[in-house]
Amino acid sequence: MHTVTIHEAKTHLSRLIKETLRGEEVVIAKGKTPLVRLTPLPGALPERRLDGCKGLVASISEDFDAPLSDFDDYMA
Repeated sequence: MHTVTIHEAKTHLSRLIKETLRGEEVVIAKGKTPLVRLTPLPGALPERRLDGCKGLVASISEDFDAPLSDFDDYMA
């Protein structure tokens, strides 16, 4: 949880919105008294993308998603 004062919230609103959309909880306080929580609306969360991993995996084997024999006891 990240707590900021009303003044900080007014000054850094864009940054606080981005933090909230990333899943961080932001609370706005008057002095030391928490007043409100900033939360995203349903459907407002951005899709998580894995573009940063592009090109890191050369290939995936054909049996990548095949059951592992280590778990045979659990599957019975």
